Amino acid sequence: MIYDRMAATTEQEDKGDNGMKRKVMELREASLRIEEVTEDYMNTQQQQQSHDPGCVAIFQAATNFIKTMFHRLRVSYEIRDIKTSIREINERSGLQIQSFLEQGTSSGRQNVLPQHALRRNALYVEEEDVVGFEGPKQELIGWLEETQPKRTVIIVVGMGGQGKTTLAKIVYDKVIGDFDCHAWITVSQTYSKEDLLRTMLKKLGENIYNVSEMNLESLTNEVRKYLSQKRYSIFFDDVWNKDFWSEIESAMLDDKNRSRVVITTRDVEVANFCKKSSFHIHNLQRLSSQESMKLFCKKAFQNEPDDICLAGLEEISSNIVEKCEGLPLAIVAIGSLIACNGKNSLELQKSCKTLIYELDKNPNSTGITNILGLSYDALSYRLKSCFMYFGIYSEDYEVEHKRLIRKWIAEGFVKFDECHKTLDEVGEEYLKELIQRSLVQVSSFKIDGKPKRYRVHDLLHEMILTKIKDIGFCHFVGNDHSMISGKILRLQITDDSNVDYFKDASIEKSFIRSIHVFGNEELPKDFMKMILTKCRR
Repeated sequence: MIYDRMAATTEQEDKGDNGMKRKVMELREASLRIEEVTEDYMNTQQQQQSHDPGCVAIFQAATNFIKTMFHRLRVSYEIRDIKTSIREINERSGLQIQSFLEQGTSSGRQNVLPQHALRRNALYVEEEDVVGFEGPKQELIGWLEETQPKRTVIIVVGMGGQGKTTLAKIVYDKVIGDFDCHAWITVSQTYSKEDLLRTMLKKLGENIYNVSEMNLESLTNEVRKYLSQKRYSIFFDDVWNKDFWSEIESAMLDDKNRSRVVITTRDVEVANFCKKSSFHIHNLQRLSSQESMKLFCKKAFQNEPDDICLAGLEEISSNIVEKCEGLPLAIVAIGSLIACNGKNSLELQKSCKTLIYELDKNPNSTGITNILGLSYDALSYRLKSCFMYFGIYSEDYEVEHKRLIRKWIAEGFVKFDECHKTLDEVGEEYLKELIQRSLVQVSSFKIDGKPKRYRVHDLLHEMILTKIKDIGFCHFVGNDHSMISGKILRLQITDDSNVDYFKDASIEKSFIRSIHVFGNEELPKDFMKMILTKCRR
């Protein structure tokens, strides 16, 4: 965890300065060397522990003593070299890292907020917490319930962070009982028509034993057969491709049963390509000043009666809301950040003033970029690592609850605390805090109502990828040659990755901790053997 902590500590130093970024990366590689030496020494010590009785133990102890002295001598030389390299980096760059080196790694939770600062476990968006959507909601419901027998396409258009998914999900939950069958499908930027149809069949409840082997034509026929003589509603969330409807229309059977298809998108061109079908378009507007303030107060002042603004904070709250530019995602993120940093009126006022100062420091950045960046910067170094882990997954990927926490534990992000809780319990606390800060969303639930899967908003995913590239948190096997060089910590591979140039990548003696493989295709054995050879320590 030395690397992750140092990454968080020095991250503010390298913004917008390529020379500084290079020097900070050198420092981070030195921290990786520290971890490697420490881990190797601990492993050696554990291997040399003897459990044999009698004379054998005495002989083994003597042998281990000699080995240990040689090993300690080698480690001392390596530590001296590392200290020298860090001192040189410090002198060249002017980075103030001495205080960090003296601190060590014992205060792992120094910036983690206490759990009582988490006002409530808002695991998902309740309708009563939503502001400004009453009109759009009623309009969409009206279109879904109208008597027009033709299959109708309804498109919700709005910019990122404007609440398209939230609005559509509220409407979806309201109307699904009026249809014979229904499905909610997240599309995103990259998809295949075959996988989309397979997902549709699964969500509709149609279990076909050989569905993974079916081609596009067979899948289309199966979907049409299932939808035949049914009144259905299919919601396609986060569509980017303007040709999406022309690719999927043939599967959406029109039996004149008042079936409805709803699409959410940022691109009005997606809507224009639906004009050949019966369709409606709703252009989602930004929240008004009054609606923005109401939503902000709901998040920032959750313990106040009727979620009203605290006395004396009206003007500064108004200034913060104005910088959010009517975008619900920005308002929710900044309001949650204030709520987590203030337990009383004085702390809330201090938090608001600090945020205004930070927002004013970057006038050239957009409001949403600034605000999401502040929400990230306010995280402890452990929570930053947990949050960035979502960037290893593709956009809109839904991560299973236990798998996510177990991976955090395996990576070393989760540590025992003073309350004698298990690692799983501490991991649960980390996850709840990220949700409370509105950085992570619950995407699905189990039958008993407990969270099942999680995801991050696509704007947050974009920000995470930028952070990942800046600090070398993970490297992606793809077409970007610059991202596969030097020492790496984590490697992400998909079945469509261009792996050929990997043969010439300079990653020998990397400190690789985990390899993440996504896709249905098996990777070539020679390729996997090459990875293990190049990354062997």
